[in-house]
Amino acid sequence: MSRISSAFSSFFSILFSGVLPESVASEFGYTKAKPVVAPPEPPKVKLTDGALQILQTLQRDARLIDFLMEDIAAYSDDQVGAAVRSVHADSKVSLARHVTLTPVIDGVEGTNQKLDGSKAPDPNRIKLIGNVPASGKAPGGMLRHRGWQATSVNLPAIGKQDVSILAPAEIEIE
Repeated sequence: MSRISSAFSSFFSILFSGVLPESVASEFGYTKAKPVVAPPEPPKVKLTDGALQILQTLQRDARLIDFLMEDIAAYSDDQVGAAVRSVHADSKVSLARHVTLTPVIDGVEGTNQKLDGSKAPDPNRIKLIGNVPASGKAPGGMLRHRGWQATSVNLPAIGKQDVSILAPAEIEIE
């Protein structure tokens, strides 16, 4: 292409469309910058997401939130008991699938449990109840509750879902 035809082509293209023709740009060594497409930003994971994910799972598998939010005052004990059996069994299976739980103290409740009397126990692991000495140190006592600790958590990766929605509303179309 001659310089004069390139000039006319450029002039009219810029005049009417506001863009330099691709052929003229490449002839003179100019290339159009390709738009930079930023990669999609991964979803931000918050500390509360795991807790909400567990609630979603317990709702999906056992309808736990539905049960807890229901006003059960009008139901008989037999009706509540029947509902609790189902919710309990389904919740236990669902929780075991995603969280490995072990007792803090592997002992029999109602039996005497010895403690290291030289120092106070870690209050996150062992809660002393009853007639506790002011020092917080005790040689032992009756095991009332073994406690629970999570030794592993296996939750699926959070996709693009909104974890604050614990259960979607359901509308049946007739």
